[in-house]
Amino acid sequence: MTPRILETAADWRASDVAHADDWTLTLSEKDVAELDAALAHAKAKGGDLLDVTREDFPLPSLRARLRELEEDLIDGRGFCLIRGLPVERYSDDDASLIYWGIGMHLGKPWPQNRHGHLLGDVTDQGKSGADPTSRGNEIGGVAFPYHSDGSDLVGLMCLRKAKSGGVSTVANAVAIHNELVRTHPDLAALLYEPQPYDYRGEEPAGGQPFYFVPVFTEHSGRLFVRYIRPYIESSQRHAEAPRLSPQAREAFDLVDAMCADPAFNVFMDLQLGDMQFVNNYHVLHARTAYEDWPERNRKRHLKRLWLETARLEDRPERFRNFSSHWAAKRTRSELRMDG
Repeated sequence: MTPRILETAADWRASDVAHADDWTLTLSEKDVAELDAALAHAKAKGGDLLDVTREDFPLPSLRARLRELEEDLIDGRGFCLIRGLPVERYSDDDASLIYWGIGMHLGKPWPQNRHGHLLGDVTDQGKSGADPTSRGNEIGGVAFPYHSDGSDLVGLMCLRKAKSGGVSTVANAVAIHNELVRTHPDLAALLYEPQPYDYRGEEPAGGQPFYFVPVFTEHSGRLFVRYIRPYIESSQRHAEAPRLSPQAREAFDLVDAMCADPAFNVFMDLQLGDMQFVNNYHVLHARTAYEDWPERNRKRHLKRLWLETARLEDRPERFRNFSSHWAAKRTRSELRMDG
C-alpha cells in the first residue's frame, strides 16, 4: 500500500497545545456540587459500582461539556484533563464512583485484562517489567515508554501522587504518522503491516500466545494506531512468533525518537483528583520514573478506565470491544491502598 496523510484536524505539534487551559476542564464549586448530588443519587440506588449507568449519575449541566470533550478526544487534539475535584474530601470508593460516573458520560466500560476488570488500579503491585506476564498498571517506579492501550479511550484519575516523579506525558501519533509518510514512506508502509504482540499469558484458552495487529491502520478515512513496543519485543520469546526484521526495528526506533521529540509531546504533572482522558488511536502516552512513598497508603495510585465511545461508529475488527475474549467477565480490581 501507499500510506497517505490522514486526519489533519488532529495533527498538532506541541506549540499548538502549549496553553493548558485549552485542554483542561476546570471544575467550579457548582460543578463539584453537581458531582456530589450525582454521587448521592448513585449511592441511594445501592448495588455495585459497575451497575451505575449514565442515567444513574445525572449531570444536567456538566454533561454538555463532557460531550464536547468527547468530540475533541475523537476529532480534535485527542487528550484532555479534568481538574478541580477535591479528592481529599472523599473515600477512595466515593472518588472512584465519581470517576466512574464521569466516565459513563464519555463512553461504555471496556475490559482491561483477562479478569474482566472494568475499573483498574495503576500502582506498584510488586511486579517487574522483566516478568513477561506483567502488565503496565502493576509495575511501579520505572519509566514507561510511549504506548497505546486496548480501547477507544483510556482514562486515569490521580488518587495519590508519588513522592517525586511519575509525570504523565502524551505524544501525537497522528502527527508522527503524517511526518513518517512525508519523510520515510517506506517505513510508514512497513508499519501498516501486521506486527506480533505478546498476549503475556492472557491469550484465549487453547489459543496461540501472540496476536497480530499493525501499528498503523486506515479505516473509513480514519487512522487507528496500536503501538506497545515492549509487547512486540516480548513476542520474540515465543519460538513460533515471526522474527522482527531490522527494518521493523528501525521503524520502531524512529517512532520512539519522534515521541521523545519535544515538538510532538506534552507533559502534565497530574495533581490529586485530576482526570486525564486520551484517545488511544491518536495519542500515545507514557510516564517518567518515580520515587514512591514507603507507606502503603501513600503510594502513587491512579484509577483507570478503558472506554468505548459512541463517537466512533465504525472500527477495524481488531479495535472492536466485543472482539475481546476478556469481555466474558465483568469485574473491578479489588486492590485496597487506603487502609
